[in-house]
Amino acid sequence: MAQDSQAPMSDDSQPAAGEPPLREVTFTSTDGLTLFARDYGDRLSPWTPVVCLAGLTRNSRDFHEVAIHLAGHRHRPRRVVAFDYRGRGRSQWDDDSDNYNPLVEMTDALDGMARFGISRAVVAGTSRGGIVGMLMAVARPQTVAALVLNDIGPAIEPRGLARIKSYVGQTPAPDDWADAARIQHRLHGGQFTAMDDTDWDAFARLTYRDEGGRPTNDYDPALARTLQGIELDQPVPTMWDEFEALKAIPVLVLRGENSDLLSPETVAAMAARHPHVETLTVADQGHAPQLRGGQVLNQISAFITAMEGAGPPPEAVVPRPEAGYDLDAPASSA
Repeated sequence: MAQDSQAPMSDDSQPAAGEPPLREVTFTSTDGLTLFARDYGDRLSPWTPVVCLAGLTRNSRDFHEVAIHLAGHRHRPRRVVAFDYRGRGRSQWDDDSDNYNPLVEMTDALDGMARFGISRAVVAGTSRGGIVGMLMAVARPQTVAALVLNDIGPAIEPRGLARIKSYVGQTPAPDDWADAARIQHRLHGGQFTAMDDTDWDAFARLTYRDEGGRPTNDYDPALARTLQGIELDQPVPTMWDEFEALKAIPVLVLRGENSDLLSPETVAAMAARHPHVETLTVADQGHAPQLRGGQVLNQISAFITAMEGAGPPPEAVVPRPEAGYDLDAPASSA
């Protein structure tokens, strides 16, 4: 049953004191690239793990707060793995920009899950990550226990796509961190109306990487080529057939109140076509809502708890050592 909430669902527990361990690990893709992931929490937790997939130019740092919340939960501490796609964050760039596409990224995510011994997970995808998550659920339905779709659905609004196309690979290089925050405010301030200077500084530090104290774009500029073939005067392809194939999988849809990529009409249609959809509109945010704050974190946690029911799933998740993945890597901070 669809549920549109303006207040968090009851989660009947809070994260435990102290942060769960974070391991920064790498693995090798099927075509030889070195890919990076952040692996939070107890690898042997019996609760359903969560796999996090970022937006087009984003990276695994976007999921730090939700990962800490879920991995450090008082009653259901679960493993959370957030991937950097090839060409983003700390993953290796691909010499062939044609490989920057959702199908290759789906294969990388599934390979990463296999490397880490995760047979089935809740997939939380922001924007592009939600598209990858839907493809995973269609191609390998046994691997996806539930989907959290952050400001993405089967239909994308052309004006939002046009806005993204206008800045990917084309934003000026910031002079310093204050300039980085100003650039991000200028690009996104119309959608994120409640953010202050501290928030924009934090957002900039999620967006750029630090090189010798200076902010640098954290993605391969060749990603812009993947948008060149999009003709905004033509209908944008939809994924309604793929979405309707997911009716056995619980779905939580988060939509930013000011989003120009996911419309209220699309969210309503998703709820009408799918028997197990919950929705949440995140006030004062646009594309895509940040996964932080009590309302959003509690809703995600409660959704996963409801999906699991009273106890952990019967299958044991036991990671095995794989090439390129150090199971004894020390904990680190984001």
